[in-house]
Amino acid sequence: MARLKLGVQISGRGSNLQSLIDACRDPGFPAEIVLAVSNVPGAQGLKRAEEAGIPTRVIPHKDFPSREAFDAALNEAHQNAGVDLVCNAGFMRLMTPVMVRPWLGRMINIHPSLLPAFPGIHVHRQVLAAGCLFTGCTVHYMDEGMDTGAIIAQAAVPVLPGDTEDTLGGRVLSFEHKIYPFAVRRIAEGKVRYMEGKAVHEDAPLPALAGLANPAV
Repeated sequence: MARLKLGVQISGRGSNLQSLIDACRDPGFPAEIVLAVSNVPGAQGLKRAEEAGIPTRVIPHKDFPSREAFDAALNEAHQNAGVDLVCNAGFMRLMTPVMVRPWLGRMINIHPSLLPAFPGIHVHRQVLAAGCLFTGCTVHYMDEGMDTGAIIAQAAVPVLPGDTEDTLGGRVLSFEHKIYPFAVRRIAEGKVRYMEGKAVHEDAPLPALAGLANPAV
């Protein structure tokens, strides 16, 4: 079976990109990265991709007169690379329908909370302010809303006494690195698919607490 071709979009250090690179090194993993795109010249994640032999593109959003024009360039880059699934991995841009609609059901994102709780930015600050006992991370399909797309996988992470934004964020990030490759594998193997705005699972989806109990996600 042909491997699913991934285009990964990043803006910064690319640690979730690295988790996908590491997963794709396994010949049995059903996906491969064919393009890494950044809107930030010099982003650390670009170096990770280059060291792994992955083609890279820098498309600075500041070079475009509108969000729509920038998104059109993104769309073209992925289309030209033969991408099957776009993976946002710390891509700090709100995308317009110009990018979302052509890739609906074929574009995913990872977010550092248990959606639908705490969408948007400054997530760990919000979690701590709310006094939550648990938080986590979510991989979801992207739609035209902010962090509103259908959920593919989640992992729950405890909030510990004395946590700061940094300590909590680091613990959540370690689980992001586990569930992103897991979610990509499920999509590539046909175990989850997008249908009419929902994620349809062929078998029982990963329970929200599995990330806490099962480090082999």
